[in-house]
Amino acid sequence: MYQSDAVGFDPYQTQEPKSAYQTYAVGRDPYQASERAHGPYQPHEPGYGLHQPGHSPYDDQIPDPKSRMLAIQNAKAYLLKSSTTSGLNLYDHLANMLTKILDEQPTNAVDIIENISKDVKWAQFQKKMDTLRDEHKILPAFEAAEKRKALFLKANGEGDEELEEEIGETPLPNVMETAFYFEQAGIGLSKDESYHIFLALKKLVSVQPIQTCRFWGKILGLEMNYIIAEVQYHEGEEEEETEEEEVVEEGGKRRGDVEDEDEETEKEDEPPKSTYKPPPVIPKEENGTGANKYVYFVCNEPGKPWVKLPPVTPAQIVCARKIKKFFTGRLDAPVVSFPPFPGNEANYLRAQIARISAGTHISPIGFYQFAEEEGDEEEEGGAGRDTCEENPDFQPLSVVEMVDSLSTWVHHVQNILKQGRCVWFNPFQKSEEEEEDEEEEKAEEPDELQQEIGPPLLTPLSEDEGIQNIPAWTAQPSTNLIPQYAVAILQSNRWPGAYAFASGKKFDNIYFGWGHKYSPENHSPALPPPVQAEYPSGPEITETRDPTLEEELAFKAAKEEALAAAEEEDDEEDVEDDEEEDDD
Repeated sequence: MYQSDAVGFDPYQTQEPKSAYQTYAVGRDPYQASERAHGPYQPHEPGYGLHQPGHSPYDDQIPDPKSRMLAIQNAKAYLLKSSTTSGLNLYDHLANMLTKILDEQPTNAVDIIENISKDVKWAQFQKKMDTLRDEHKILPAFEAAEKRKALFLKANGEGDEELEEEIGETPLPNVMETAFYFEQAGIGLSKDESYHIFLALKKLVSVQPIQTCRFWGKILGLEMNYIIAEVQYHEGEEEEETEEEEVVEEGGKRRGDVEDEDEETEKEDEPPKSTYKPPPVIPKEENGTGANKYVYFVCNEPGKPWVKLPPVTPAQIVCARKIKKFFTGRLDAPVVSFPPFPGNEANYLRAQIARISAGTHISPIGFYQFAEEEGDEEEEGGAGRDTCEENPDFQPLSVVEMVDSLSTWVHHVQNILKQGRCVWFNPFQKSEEEEEDEEEEKAEEPDELQQEIGPPLLTPLSEDEGIQNIPAWTAQPSTNLIPQYAVAILQSNRWPGAYAFASGKKFDNIYFGWGHKYSPENHSPALPPPVQAEYPSGPEITETRDPTLEEELAFKAAKEEALAAAEEEDDEEDVEDDEEEDDD
């Protein structure tokens, strides 16, 4: 037993509280202090013999007492160093921990020493409660859950009747099934995000009059990403919107014509105008055809509102081919580039979607076929085959055949021409009325443009051009270990991030990437046009030289003589008139 713990002796009542560090006074041996406070250790006690010469750890390392005290002071100075993060030091922290342990005397203190350390730190940094209610910090996970909360809620009145309707035909795609097939090849998003997108598409289908809907993919951005849905409206829904736009455009033109007439009447004498005529504007394709066959909705995260992208124009597609910009995630962000892009990020996103869809949307051969009517029109010299339909008698190929040969896959989306349209448009073709009015200007018109012809619809992938030594597509099975249950996976090397799968009669296309086309060389922006040449100088525009002083004086003298001679003639005429009056 320790001497201080004798029967009837309470150390907390008879001794004054001392700091845990007053024991180690300068110049005193800690073992001597321990011996005086504790008494000599008995042979059966753990501390027996440590104060004897040869048993102290300091005797072998630092035998000199002065050096020993210097080492203790250096160790204490190290423990007193303040942290650059919290501003505390380990010396005070350990002292507070020991004080807390001695005051509370918990059971099994060694097992909860880490929790005691956390409690001591928490007491140092606990903020003062200067408000009536606690201010709880909103975690990012809680904010994301609040945004997606609406996806899991059902509207009032939904019951068994709506469930029966949902079980029937619905434009809502099975996103989870598609994600399962792509997951076989390690492609896709997490299951949570896929299910959230599934619910977001369900909300979109319930709000918009949509006939078909498909999860197009996800384009990454610097600040936010874009989740894209590809839809088709019911017949007549989209036409109403286009008619309203045309009415507005026609009204604007008529107002402009009236203003031009007023200006012509007000300004009679105007300087000569330039005879330069800008190239004609290529009109955009009508909704439901060509590059505007589908309508696209985007959102940054599942749960946020869907935003409809505007139709794409040929000028936007042509300019998008010359630039390469990262998306920011904000549709109203400007696109700063050269050549200048005609629109904001929403238009640039729509142009890239059209380009990716035209180059990477593929299907197994035989799944689509041309309608009989279109075939007859083509034989008669019509515009060609622009659309295709599903083949009810489609017989799927095996996975081995679809992986070995690219000729078993075809493009089922029209190719975009250099003009920026899927169907070529002649900008110099005029109607009969315009031809009658402008027969005299035929000589000034430029030569007719050659019609652009692209690859027809349902062209096999084996005809796609590679990139130097890289093929346009890479085909492989999802697994080689169990080939009988494998899925055929195709990856586009021209548009990294574009994938397609096929398993039996099921197939789909998807895109996950930055929305940029692969180029073996670094992107080099287009150079500005060369500086215009100086106007050719001739005698009719040559500036005359300035007269000398002598010439100016001679001109002034001649002018004065002419004025004097004119005055003399006037005086003589006046005299003659007076004489005639006198004679009368």
